[in-house]
Amino acid sequence: MVSRSVVTLTPIAALLLSFASPAHAAVTLEQKLAVLSSFSQPTAPSAASWRNAWENQGAWESYAFDWSTDLCSSSPDQPLGFDFRMSCRRHDFGYRNYKSVSQFPANKDRIDDAFLFDMRAVCAGYSGVSKRTCDGLAWTYYQAVRQFGDLAVSDEQIRRVEREARRAAA
Repeated sequence: MVSRSVVTLTPIAALLLSFASPAHAAVTLEQKLAVLSSFSQPTAPSAASWRNAWENQGAWESYAFDWSTDLCSSSPDQPLGFDFRMSCRRHDFGYRNYKSVSQFPANKDRIDDAFLFDMRAVCAGYSGVSKRTCDGLAWTYYQAVRQFGDLAVSDEQIRRVEREARRAAA
């Protein structure tokens, strides 16, 4: 007797599979934008779908996504030990890929909101003073990208925002 298992897909997984195409098939701009949107929402299913795609980049080759990252740019990737690397990777992915299709300004706020969502998910693993510290750092990083994310920003500007945020949190 052959055992068969049934796989149930979440709605977002079903949507993403409907967009996945063989490497030889051309992906339309509409398809690419739909997947970019699904990967850049400030929600847990969106973050999980993006992470799965990031871990399986070859499956998305036909989309010609830019997976490059500089992590948290010139800010620490793990400030005070809080690991924001994956948050920064997804943020870079959103910025780079929306810029490549000339759709960045219309999507920047959502990408930044997803960045805050991801960092808060990291902070949710802590409690007490550690959680408050992590949340404060997440808010600082978020404010920096909200204010300077579409500009070339100097290290001094980033340090100034960090100092101001620390003063405000004290």
